[in-house]
Amino acid sequence: MNKEALYHRPKNNYAYAYDVDTLHIRLQSKKGDLESVKLIYGDPYRWAEDAMLSDKIPMHISGSDELFDYWFIAIKPENKRFVYMFEVSDGTECHVYGEKGFTPDEKENRFFRFPYLNAIDVFDAPAWVKDTVWYQIFPERFANGNPGRKNNVTDTWGDDPKPDSFFGGDLEGITEHIDYLVDLGITGIYLNPIFESPTNHKYDTTNYMEIDPQFGDKQTFKQFVDVCHERGIRVMLDGVFNHCGYQFAPFQDVLKRGAESPYADWFHIYEHAVEEGELPSYETFAFVPEMPKLNTSHPEVKQYLLSVAKYWIEEFHIDGWRMDVGNEIDHQFWREFRQTVRSVNDELYIIAEIWNDAMPWLQGDQMDSVMNYPFTESAIDFTAKNKIGARDFGNQIVKHLHLYPENVNEVMFNLLGSHDTARILTLCGEDTEKLKLTYLLLLTYPGSPCIFYGDEIGLTGDGDNFAYYRKCMVWEKEHQDTDLLTFIQRLIQLRKTLKPLTADAQYSIVEADNTTNHLVFSRTYGNEKIVVALNNGEEDTTIVLSDHIVGKTPTNAWTNESLLLESDNLHITLLPKQFIFIHTVL
Repeated sequence: MNKEALYHRPKNNYAYAYDVDTLHIRLQSKKGDLESVKLIYGDPYRWAEDAMLSDKIPMHISGSDELFDYWFIAIKPENKRFVYMFEVSDGTECHVYGEKGFTPDEKENRFFRFPYLNAIDVFDAPAWVKDTVWYQIFPERFANGNPGRKNNVTDTWGDDPKPDSFFGGDLEGITEHIDYLVDLGITGIYLNPIFESPTNHKYDTTNYMEIDPQFGDKQTFKQFVDVCHERGIRVMLDGVFNHCGYQFAPFQDVLKRGAESPYADWFHIYEHAVEEGELPSYETFAFVPEMPKLNTSHPEVKQYLLSVAKYWIEEFHIDGWRMDVGNEIDHQFWREFRQTVRSVNDELYIIAEIWNDAMPWLQGDQMDSVMNYPFTESAIDFTAKNKIGARDFGNQIVKHLHLYPENVNEVMFNLLGSHDTARILTLCGEDTEKLKLTYLLLLTYPGSPCIFYGDEIGLTGDGDNFAYYRKCMVWEKEHQDTDLLTFIQRLIQLRKTLKPLTADAQYSIVEADNTTNHLVFSRTYGNEKIVVALNNGEEDTTIVLSDHIVGKTPTNAWTNESLLLESDNLHITLLPKQFIFIHTVL
């Protein structure tokens, strides 16, 4: 037995409250090493004859990657209190694994402990997110609904953008195209920053309490939110609280008055005699002088930013905040941020821009979700770039899904691209068949998917500057890839109508082969199952499914056609870049 590979800790993603009645317990072991794992458990106050009474129940493997098996069980503690150990066996050796490590039996060990299942500690992201399909809009580039108001347009709509280009997109333009988004199946809009700022990207805020006049005003924004809500679309704003813009009034006061300014401690100043040079004498976002970093642990800064967050919820009834550079702001700020915004709307969705393992922010006291760039990278490497094979992708997905608790995965903000990344079609080598497979992975994955504006009609963009990612939306039908648009629309429709594609449906890798590069995965909800098979290889491949369809009547959910079984087996031949949706009901 490979004892070194066994790992558990009684918190985070290895032991957590899934809901007010249920605990989820996980154990990691070397792949293929153990024959069985049983959970030894009890109530720490239930004793008889000088020993705690315990029960034993088998666990099952919830997934495997290239190195590890992940054992899992969901259990409901009778009195909310719970202690446990693991009985592990490889068929030759059998040990009890607890806080003291490995012992021959439980009497010589010490139980892991989940002291009490407190309802207030349960991760409580809003349930509506599970069914939401997001659409990210870069407001300056979506549509110009009020050309007469603009005084800063520098380029003609549709020209190749430059870093300082202004095309005139605004809130009215988005409102005018709400029907387009409804027809696509969108139920949530994530807006890049809309607050006052001198740049086209607006990540250098100069006034957090005002809409940028090029986008409209507060009345314009209110009308936009109202129209969205009338059409069943939630609205999420982008908050830049890590840093501000150079022209932010408190920062300008510090530049003028130095240490005498009442805002001197609002920022991280190295020295108050600020001089121009290669590096600023104050902390910034990255090394951008125009974006001075805010001191979010300062009481006045904290009070100001929390009042901003609260204001836009109270006055305009937004449904979510996406927080820029969330991992560079202190955890205590985010705890108070959550308490503040949830005091106004206890169904508000809070996500952060964090590109790596975000478990410290996802323990129920700070964020509901993060932008799931690890999934983005895996999906793109598999289908778009062909850098990894199907088995490698499956291994990475299993690892990702076990990185967080299930109730976190269910509301994860999943994406293929954003304003910070190259366009997904460009990464696919402008091969729309590759792009379709990539979107298939996104829209069948656990969590809340997001489409970056224009990806659905074939916008491209890559280069040395972010400007190339942020082209103007194309509205002329003859210049849109309507076949791609219809495909994504159909995927969204299936996601909304097939229960196994949403909520708490279980996701499993069924088969993954690096040689043929085909992938089969399933999602199960109650008595329904969806099996998706796709061929990312260069040659035809035949897949035989049995265990997942025995005793059922499978249909091709994409075409609504019945599938023919051969002796309880389903033989599927897939051409390169072809896929099939199999829907079964017990």
